[in-house]
Amino acid sequence: MPKQSRRATLADVAERAGMSKAAVSMILNDRPGSRLSAAAADRVRAAAAELDYRPNPAARVLRRGRTQTIGFISDQVTLTRQASGLIGGALEVAKAHEHTVLIAETGGGAGALADAFETMIDHRVDGILIGLMGARMIDLPETSTNVPVAIVNGRSSADHPSVLPDERAAGYAVARRLVDAGHRRIGLVGDLPDEIVSDLRRSATIALRFDGIQRAFDEAGLVPTRVDIADWQPALGYDAAAALLSREPDLTAIVASNDAVALGVYQVLLERGRRIPDDVSVISFDDEVLAGYQRPGLTTARLPYPEIGALGASMILGERELGHELVPMPLIERESVGPPRP
Repeated sequence: MPKQSRRATLADVAERAGMSKAAVSMILNDRPGSRLSAAAADRVRAAAAELDYRPNPAARVLRRGRTQTIGFISDQVTLTRQASGLIGGALEVAKAHEHTVLIAETGGGAGALADAFETMIDHRVDGILIGLMGARMIDLPETSTNVPVAIVNGRSSADHPSVLPDERAAGYAVARRLVDAGHRRIGLVGDLPDEIVSDLRRSATIALRFDGIQRAFDEAGLVPTRVDIADWQPALGYDAAAALLSREPDLTAIVASNDAVALGVYQVLLERGRRIPDDVSVISFDDEVLAGYQRPGLTTARLPYPEIGALGASMILGERELGHELVPMPLIERESVGPPRP
C-alpha cells in the first residue's frame, strides 16, 4: 500500500520560498503592515500553490480564538422546501465571512434541542442560530456559555435576540391592496380560534397578521364578512369559502389567511363559475411555490425566509447589533387582484 504523503506545513512553504516562517505567515494571512515586496508575496503564494498548502484549522483556532463556524439548529426547517430558505440565507452570510455552518435537526423535540445545543457548544461554534419552521415562542436550554444565540423565525421565552417577518405590516398591506383597488364587499377566510391566536407557543405572528388586516379595514370603514377555520389547509379553505359565498354571494374580493387556504378558495370560485379577478379578487400570504402556479397567479405577501436567515447570521457574527428585528414581507403582485366588477 503506497505511503500517504504528509500535509505541507508553513515551514515547508517558507523553505520553498526562501523566507522566514513569520514573513510567510504574514503574507498568507493578509496581515496589515507588511513591508514585504509584491515580488516576495508572489513567491510565497506560488510556493503555497505548488505544495498544495492549506492552513491548519486547529492552529488557526488557537491563534484567533475562533473556529470560523456557526451552528444552525433546525426544528424541521431542513425538511421543508419553503422554510429551508432560512438556512440558505444563513449560508450566504457565513460564506461571505469565511465561516462554515454546522446544521443539526431536532424534529421539534425539546430533548433533541438540548442535545443539539450542547453539541454546538462542544464544537466551539462562534454563534448559534435556532431556526423554526413555524414562528412561535420556544424555551432554550440554559447554558453558561457566552456564545451569541439568535432565533430566526421565532422568539424565546428568555428574550434572546430574534428575527421575525413583519406580519402586522403585511396584513395591513394585503387588506389595503383590496381597498385601494376599490373593493368594499370583502370576505376574510381563515382566522384561527382564539386559543391558537393568543398562544405564543403555537404562533408568535398570526395575531399580528390579522391585527394588520383589521387596521386597514377599520381605516376604510369596512367590516369584512369572516369565516374562521380550525387549520390552514386547502380542504378547510374550500369549505370556508363555500360558506362565505353562500352568506355573501355579492362579494367582490376575498382575503385568504395563507396560500393553502387560497387554493381551496380558488376551487370553490372555479366550481361556481366565478372568474378571478373579473368577478372576485383573491389575495393571500406566504408565497409558497403553488402560488406562482395557480391560474391566474396568486397575489400574496412573501415570507422572507432567506432574508431572515441572513439577518440572524449577521447578528451572531457581529455585523448587526443583537436585538429584535422585523423583516418586511413584500407583496408579490400576480394576476388575482383587479378592480371590482361594475
